[in-house]
Amino acid sequence: MIGKKAVIKLLRTVVQESPADQTEALLLTEDSSLTRFAQSDIHQHVAEKNGTLILRVVLGKRIAVITTNLLQPSSLEAALQKAISLAKIQYPNEAFVSLPEPRRLPERDTFFKNVDRLTPVRKAKMVKELLSLAQEKGCRASGAFSVGKVEVAVVNSLGVEAYQNYSDLFLHMIAENGRNSGYASFVSRDADRLDIEALAEEATRKVSKDEPIQMEPGEYEVILEPYAVSELLSFLGFLGFHAMAVQEGRSFFCDHFGKKMVDDNVTIYDDGLDPEGLQVPFDFEGLPKQKVTFFENGVAKGVTYDSFTAKREGKESTGHGLIAPSTEGPVPVNLFMEGGRSSLQELISSVRRGIYVTRFHYTNVVEPMKTVITGMTRDGTFLIEEGEIKNPIKNLRFTESVLKALSRVSAISRDRRVCSEGTGYSRRFVTGTVTPALKIDGFTFSGVSAL
Repeated sequence: MIGKKAVIKLLRTVVQESPADQTEALLLTEDSSLTRFAQSDIHQHVAEKNGTLILRVVLGKRIAVITTNLLQPSSLEAALQKAISLAKIQYPNEAFVSLPEPRRLPERDTFFKNVDRLTPVRKAKMVKELLSLAQEKGCRASGAFSVGKVEVAVVNSLGVEAYQNYSDLFLHMIAENGRNSGYASFVSRDADRLDIEALAEEATRKVSKDEPIQMEPGEYEVILEPYAVSELLSFLGFLGFHAMAVQEGRSFFCDHFGKKMVDDNVTIYDDGLDPEGLQVPFDFEGLPKQKVTFFENGVAKGVTYDSFTAKREGKESTGHGLIAPSTEGPVPVNLFMEGGRSSLQELISSVRRGIYVTRFHYTNVVEPMKTVITGMTRDGTFLIEEGEIKNPIKNLRFTESVLKALSRVSAISRDRRVCSEGTGYSRRFVTGTVTPALKIDGFTFSGVSAL
């Protein structure tokens, strides 16, 4: 890691030397490692150290973005000149007003030094322990264990200066015995919170020795674990919880603000400062995160903004700017759903005949405005009869509207957990969604999965 003083000095120099009308320099550094294991053996360990500069320059209303990981002075000068040259030939973006001006940033501790104890040798020992615990239950295990340290810094020509360092770790695990599989996942900024035994127990207890039975497609009562709920919320965030989708007329929120859209039990919001999640005090434009409520007791309330979409409406950014050029809009990345009053067991006990779903897999959009998505169940799908979990069942394909499903929520667990897929294949910036388990009184399964 470079350190705050050196990073800010580097970005100031880039911005001050820019001849553009406005300039923004965003630097992300990464020091991370990833250990993969399959069939109860570690088969890969890789590590990466990198620094990436994203440079945004503005000439009038012409905007260009350049990315480089060559941070020597001569390389930065060349990148700046290339950005200027590109900006000159861009079409003007008439909706653009300005880069953001500085605002006071909240102070949050997002870095835990204990991640340094997770050396490659220590990680290998922890994975071996995990594999041994799985083998004791007659299972083989596969998954990934990653640890990282990240710096994010933003400086612009209007006075924004922001810096934050982050630690993170995630461990995803699938246990299987040739007939069935189970899943467990952990994500945190604090390495001391990782409990290998609990993770192994969570995954292996879902691995039944019985042959899975086949269920006919149709509408069933379902219990969705937080992993599955997190998937649904992430699609809502991408499809319609942000201002760009509303401004372009492609959000399910269009013409529905102030109206009830889902069940009274449902309250969903985004909050980068809530300590129960993975805290992120400011966005990639250096603006402070604000809590934004999307559904409050089922009623549509608001959306997230970055500086571009906010200035279109004469509003302030809610601190949800993504990495430029951010063509997808200010998608929320710190989603929460409020918990309820039930235990998970009480949710299960209330089901006469239904399906228990651990998580979804290979999920895609079918009808964006209706929030219809399709995907498959995976790693722990069971029949529930008379309030008890019975046979494992073959995975099912679902095709369902997320809003319709959330309109049929009849009970919510009081316990919540942080869910995250991690970032093993792109720039490292791990975020999490905090969700409870749900009981939904009608959820449509459209077919049987071959997987």
